Amino acid sequence: MLETSARLLRLLSLLQTPREWTGTELADRLEVSTRTVRNDVERLRALGYPVNANRGSAGGYRLGAGAELPPLLLDDEEAVAVTIGLHTAAGGTIAGIEETALRALAKVERVLPSRLRRRVSALQDYTVAVPRDEPGPRVDSEVLVTLTAACRDRERLRFRYRSHGGEPSARLVEPYQLVNWGRRWYLVAWDAEREDWRTFRVDRLTEPFATGARFTPRELPEDVVDRVRRGVSSAAWRYTAKVIVHASAEVVAARIHSAVGTVRALDADTCELHTGSETLNGLAVHLGLLDLGFTVTEPPELVDLVRRLSDRYGRAVGP
Repeated sequence: MLETSARLLRLLSLLQTPREWTGTELADRLEVSTRTVRNDVERLRALGYPVNANRGSAGGYRLGAGAELPPLLLDDEEAVAVTIGLHTAAGGTIAGIEETALRALAKVERVLPSRLRRRVSALQDYTVAVPRDEPGPRVDSEVLVTLTAACRDRERLRFRYRSHGGEPSARLVEPYQLVNWGRRWYLVAWDAEREDWRTFRVDRLTEPFATGARFTPRELPEDVVDRVRRGVSSAAWRYTAKVIVHASAEVVAARIHSAVGTVRALDADTCELHTGSETLNGLAVHLGLLDLGFTVTEPPELVDLVRRLSDRYGRAVGP
């Protein structure tokens, strides 16, 4: 039979699973009487753990949400994941949480067993992040909290926004979801005044506040991640192209990164590729690297360039 302290930890571990346990099930798992289970549940409650109990034949025990944060019980893998996550947050792109993350990290590392401390240390000592070519944008943590709360509560938001070209505007939106892509955060929302879906860079968004007005959720027209990928890529391109590729959509999608193009199937053996680049020459090179037959439909400048390159390559190999 387990000692009381060890038994309480085991009981807490069982209650943290997303299910409801009957007193008999817990007694069998812990090899004690149901009376001991009831006493142990009271001990956990005294420590601050909100253990809910439902009476009746279908009732049981479940760990609920409380008003205060009690001590957490983590297994080895969870402890390592939390530690690495806090390291990342301490040097990340969300402003305002670095000091908090460092305080939490110090507390976690202080109680890590030596075997786990070695694993975490190895991860830190033998992994190196490649510095980015330019500093990434930073997002205020309070802004993220406001946006996620509005998404959760289906509450309209007002904020000021600066576009890619620097033009300021005031927006009233129905927020749906936040997307994190690398060092940037994006808000996917329905723009109530423009009556259309929009994607907003969160680091260009200021003074957000929830209006208190609730909205009825609309059906998203597409996957939010795909929307952000396409929107971000096209915003960064100077030239965009529409190309008919003579291969299935599955084959083409496997050969390009989702951040540089979207693929739409036309039939089993043909698809339409929307892509772009900073230069027309770059576009032509990337299309050639597909190693598939294709026909350029837009823009006309790219059609002319591909035609000239075709003549040049034809002359290069002789008659």
